[in-house]
Amino acid sequence: MFEQTLKKRGLSLCRDKQVTTLQVNLGKLCNQACLHCHVEAGPKRTEIMERKTMDRILELLERSSSIQVVDLTGGAPEMNPHFRDFVVSLRATGRTVIDRCNLTIFFEEGYEDLPGFLREHRVQVVASLPCYSKENVEKQRGRGVFNKSIQALKILNQMGYGQEGTGLELHLVYNPGGAFLPPDQKKLEADYKRELRQLFEIEFNQLYTITNVPIKRFLVDLERTGKKEEYMGLLKSHFNPEAAKSIMCRHLISVSWDGQLYDCDFNQMLELERQNGQARNLWDLESFEDISEEKIAFAEHCFACTAGSGSSCGGALV
Repeated sequence: MFEQTLKKRGLSLCRDKQVTTLQVNLGKLCNQACLHCHVEAGPKRTEIMERKTMDRILELLERSSSIQVVDLTGGAPEMNPHFRDFVVSLRATGRTVIDRCNLTIFFEEGYEDLPGFLREHRVQVVASLPCYSKENVEKQRGRGVFNKSIQALKILNQMGYGQEGTGLELHLVYNPGGAFLPPDQKKLEADYKRELRQLFEIEFNQLYTITNVPIKRFLVDLERTGKKEEYMGLLKSHFNPEAAKSIMCRHLISVSWDGQLYDCDFNQMLELERQNGQARNLWDLESFEDISEEKIAFAEHCFACTAGSGSSCGGALV
């Protein structure tokens, strides 16, 4: 259905000539188990990327000139025992490194010095904060999460993150608390900045609005509440061809915790194989340039990335 929609609009999308972002899932272990989590991460997950897989990534990066950003995800990526060594090695290549952080990890035993490590290596922090309301945050992410998140943001601010002139970038992520599309990103960003500044004296750089993708835990919740068809109808009726032209899988490749290659993080969680029929894992590649201009594997969940203003790991697309 998604590919048919593209064809009706005269769109034939493949990966760009240059892949600029490498997104790496360091494992599904997490100190939280959020309702909307498409990774189904949690404290009992055992999938963790091994050091040899990280070494292979570093080896391929040495041969790849187009990758500018390495985006580290999880689970809580920081819970991988090799996280810090990997970050140090990645930063030594001169690339931007993103840590997708749930903020509460700072208060787990053994992670208290994590903010200082991130600052020392000038890691960009993209932090989950689905609302500036305590009630809404804890509905999605659990009791006690909001206060810890606010405290963590204050710690990052004190270290220079989100502050003008420091170069230490702190971005927040909003995702809807139910089966609806995110509001206008710029307007919501202004609301976040006003409320967080007035209530908590917190500063940040940008807000990313991300549409909930109907897979894994969120899909189960849609089915449980009888809203799956309604939500899919909403996504399809709001298909935006301009957003489709800018979908993140056109310039990104996703690496799973075990070194398998996917077109995006969502395809990874569905184990939706890439369409080129050749390179399936890191050891099949000579460099990341090998995967440019390939056909992308699409499915019904792709309507989430193309609805309304569009959605990506960097927020709205148009």
